[in-house]
Amino acid sequence: MAMAPRIAVRDIALFERPIRFARPFRFGAVTVTEAVQVFLRVEIERERGGTAVGASAEMLAPKWFDKRAHLSAEQTAAELRRSLALARDLYLARQGFETAFGLHAACIGPQLAACAAEDIPPLAAGFGPAEIDKAVLDAVLRAAGTDVFAGMSENIAGLDARLTPDLTADDVSAFLRGRQRLERVAVRHTVGLDDVIEGAGGVADPHETSGARYFKLKLGGDPDADAARLIRIGRQLTTLPYAFKVTLDANEQYADLAALAALAERLDRDSDLAPIAQRLLYVEQPMPRDITRTSPLRALSRRDFIIDEADDSYDAFPQAKSLGYRGISSKSCKGIYKAILNAVRAAKWSGAGERFFVSGEDLTCQAGLAVQQDLALGALIGVSHAERNGHHYVDGFSGAPADEARAFLLAHPDLYTGGGDAVRLAIHGGDLLTGSLVTPGFASGVHPDWAALKPLDVPTTRIAQEQAI
Repeated sequence: MAMAPRIAVRDIALFERPIRFARPFRFGAVTVTEAVQVFLRVEIERERGGTAVGASAEMLAPKWFDKRAHLSAEQTAAELRRSLALARDLYLARQGFETAFGLHAACIGPQLAACAAEDIPPLAAGFGPAEIDKAVLDAVLRAAGTDVFAGMSENIAGLDARLTPDLTADDVSAFLRGRQRLERVAVRHTVGLDDVIEGAGGVADPHETSGARYFKLKLGGDPDADAARLIRIGRQLTTLPYAFKVTLDANEQYADLAALAALAERLDRDSDLAPIAQRLLYVEQPMPRDITRTSPLRALSRRDFIIDEADDSYDAFPQAKSLGYRGISSKSCKGIYKAILNAVRAAKWSGAGERFFVSGEDLTCQAGLAVQQDLALGALIGVSHAERNGHHYVDGFSGAPADEARAFLLAHPDLYTGGGDAVRLAIHGGDLLTGSLVTPGFASGVHPDWAALKPLDVPTTRIAQEQAI
């Protein structure tokens, strides 16, 4: 295996673009109707000479990274802006050359500490490095003239076990060597808490669900209300002319194990819930992250549970495993390297006869860089179906110039469809195709129109931000 190239980051430029939602999206305790997408442009220098530019993008999801009740949606989005600014300073301050993963490993500890000093929780602290790492990897791959699947099979990022002492370097390299790109990834259609259930525009309307065979159903945290809603959804889904599977996501809304046990009992005993219970793959992040860490699932672990918001450190998955959880989500906004290392763990642990897994949950990845890089990450590590609700809640390339949308359509004709102002994600029999992601760089043949983006507005410090409110 070739040595991973050593690089230094020379510039990190941050941009933003507003996006309007085509319909309100309610999850947990928040309803989102608009948001901001951030874009990063990173320039690297290679130790052996030459420079390259990489890019990444992600939505600033309000009240997901930090759900504390006293914070407004705007304050939680400001934390993510601050996370980016702090990470930018740390990455640019590094002296000398190192591998892409070496750079991440050197910066993640100081980033968590800098954010903690401003009362920014670990999940939000990880957002800045996650976005920079994607753009750095894009630049590294472009400089090498290779795609993310071939590049990562050769470990071009220099991934090792320094942050995961439960793994060995051999575990990591053997996993990467054995990767085969998934040619298709099934869409898991999200049903938000305010979404229409019955009739036109409902969960069984093919115009609405794009033929999805997988459904992700949001839970509100009240066992009786959730059960009643799941019964309604189940009645609709059973009218579909094909088999389907479901996952449930509570976004930390179940107060404790007792509330969760009440829902589990309904799923076990209520025949009206059978259409859901019999097709349920797993339940995602039922309880608040702090309660999760002190609450072994015990008898509840008969079903598969996964963590998502509680995945805010490199030891989160082993901790969750010890509590009875089977899986963990892959999200590029939480870090591509953490997702890959968690997939290494799932493969290693599953070798002992039990089944552990990594799922694909997407946090409304938008058309363009964000959805492509997250899709490629999942296709690399073996995520066969992924939550893909960005196309549902945001109409195509919302806010992007028509020429930019057209450039992505031309570069990725298997991923997008339409024309003019209506370029959208193309879904083929409920699946996304990954063929065009095989292109030099991190899953994108084109970059955004940088001139059409405005520089990211960054709060100078958390304290100044609070005084301004």
